[in-house]
Amino acid sequence: MAGFRSEFMRVLHERGFVHQCTDAAALDACATAGAISAYIGFDCTAPSLHVGSLVQIMMLRWLQQTGHRPIVLMGGGTTRIGDPSGRDETRKLLDDAAIGANKAGIQRCFERFLRFGDGASDAFMVDNDDWLKELSYIPFLRDFGRHFTVNRMLGFESVKLRLEREQPLTLLEFNYMVLQAYDFLELARRHACALQMGGSDQWGNIVNGVELARRIDGRTLFGLTTPLITLSTGAKMGKTAQGAVWIDSDLLSPYDYYQFWRNTDDSDVGRFLRLFTDLPLAEIARLEALAGAELNEAKKRLAFEATRLCHGESVASGAAETARETFEGGGAGCGLPVLETPRGELEAGIPAFQLFLRAQLAASGGAAKRLIRGGGARLNDVAIDSETRTVTLADLNADGAIKLSAGKKRHALVRPV
Repeated sequence: MAGFRSEFMRVLHERGFVHQCTDAAALDACATAGAISAYIGFDCTAPSLHVGSLVQIMMLRWLQQTGHRPIVLMGGGTTRIGDPSGRDETRKLLDDAAIGANKAGIQRCFERFLRFGDGASDAFMVDNDDWLKELSYIPFLRDFGRHFTVNRMLGFESVKLRLEREQPLTLLEFNYMVLQAYDFLELARRHACALQMGGSDQWGNIVNGVELARRIDGRTLFGLTTPLITLSTGAKMGKTAQGAVWIDSDLLSPYDYYQFWRNTDDSDVGRFLRLFTDLPLAEIARLEALAGAELNEAKKRLAFEATRLCHGESVASGAAETARETFEGGGAGCGLPVLETPRGELEAGIPAFQLFLRAQLAASGGAAKRLIRGGGARLNDVAIDSETRTVTLADLNADGAIKLSAGKKRHALVRPV
């Protein structure tokens, strides 16, 4: 983009990653002069990240691709408090075992997106529990608390929203923004980290860190946030009616991950190609210019490229082939999610609505029954005509499985074991 000399800033602006920046010109000059280190923090609140965090991961990826060093900060310490940003209520507090398990799962999410090592632009991970657990409360308040005014903190969007909705904001959560600011200072001291990046809801927290470093150490640090990424429907990225779109293949099959991207709304295709793939901008411009039925080719390319980055090329090719067999070839699709079911249960017979629930094709038993009543549930590609229909071994197809379909785009196989 015209006006930026560093490849890093140019790429982020061209691809639509930038919402706010504390000093874009100075950051551009810094990134032009030499390699910089930048971080994004991820609290350990779930066993995996979902695609709502993917824009942050891709920003770290582009940081590395343009010659700079990504730092992945695991929030082993701050998870004990819970970030109030974007929340209507207090997060559930987790014990040490749950935090540790979630941390291990989240760490795996970065393996395909970033290159880790000891090189100048190799990514590395740190955990803020390493320094937060050593803090003494009174000295910390004396040395750092005096740099924060409650007046200003009350003006942050995350705080105002909670107060306007008359939702409680605990003192524990109120401290979160102070600890995040301190994280930035620690990373600057320990690893010469010059930039913190995050979602738009983190702007206030990031600016706090920039200002804290200036006041205490006289350091010049930078902050950069991404716009809120939503679907064209206005729905939050990463959530669907069926649940979160997880990055971890143990929580969501690569086929379902592929299908999430394949089902992208027409108006989102170009934007998502820029944000969530490595494709050159010229190729993206060609794909988003397609119209009518040809736009499906752009959606398939988006699905393949996004799945390739997350799960590898061979897995992405398998998911694409399963989708082709299922939707274009009329086959059962051997790569579909599989629900293994005890043979004895199928011999006795299982209500169809229960199988749809077990296969995660419906959010509840009631939803499964409504799907059947509405004509959207199929068994081996034949509509189920009654919500009392029982599925047995007699329903096995030639491949030794039972194909369940919820609408035209969501499928699963039931296999007896």
